[in-house]
Amino acid sequence: MKKLLKQISFVVAFASIVLINTHSHAKLQEVESSAQVSSLPYYASADFTPHWFSPDSVELIDFHRVSDFTFIDQDAKHISQVDMQGKVYVASFFFTSCPGICPRMRSQLSKVQAKFMDDDKVSIISHSIQPNNDTVKVLRDYADENGVVSGKWHLVTGDRDSIYRVARNDYFANEDLGEYVSDKDFLHTENLVLVDTKRHIRGIYNGLNNTSVGHLMEDIKTLRSER
Repeated sequence: MKKLLKQISFVVAFASIVLINTHSHAKLQEVESSAQVSSLPYYASADFTPHWFSPDSVELIDFHRVSDFTFIDQDAKHISQVDMQGKVYVASFFFTSCPGICPRMRSQLSKVQAKFMDDDKVSIISHSIQPNNDTVKVLRDYADENGVVSGKWHLVTGDRDSIYRVARNDYFANEDLGEYVSDKDFLHTENLVLVDTKRHIRGIYNGLNNTSVGHLMEDIKTLRSER
């Protein structure tokens, strides 16, 4: 009888150890899984609700991403999603004759350009919302006047409907984009949009705010180290 009781006690103790180890392993897997979630969120709508996934999550297969595009930059080169493949880039909207927020945004983007000048995996794309006026020549002159470096910072023009479609549907720019405020000004967004190597939106920043642009530059570095 005593021998039987010892055997039963041994089985119970062994089962308890197995359960504890199984529970600990499950908790460890949960922690490890949580640690794999990206440190930057993903965005899929104009309300910019953050979604948190691991970079290899199956949920990202059909998640919002910037659609295919083709525009022409200040060097008369066609710039498409193919040119951005494998790159982190910042998207913005402007027009060369803008007397309001554009010069301030340009100044902030110049900081981004300088910070990542030697990193060929970081780019900037600024889309003109007055493409009929902002011809390649106009963009070339603007680039020369404002220190915009070819190959690093693309000032793009092209079909107006295509630019407005990508602005509103892909980057979630303001619905008032392109409306007249006065004869010399238009409404347009001050947002800077951070896009990762797979064309997912990973951050939205106020291009007029020093602190916000500082966060943008830190987040670019985060994406550059993301695997």
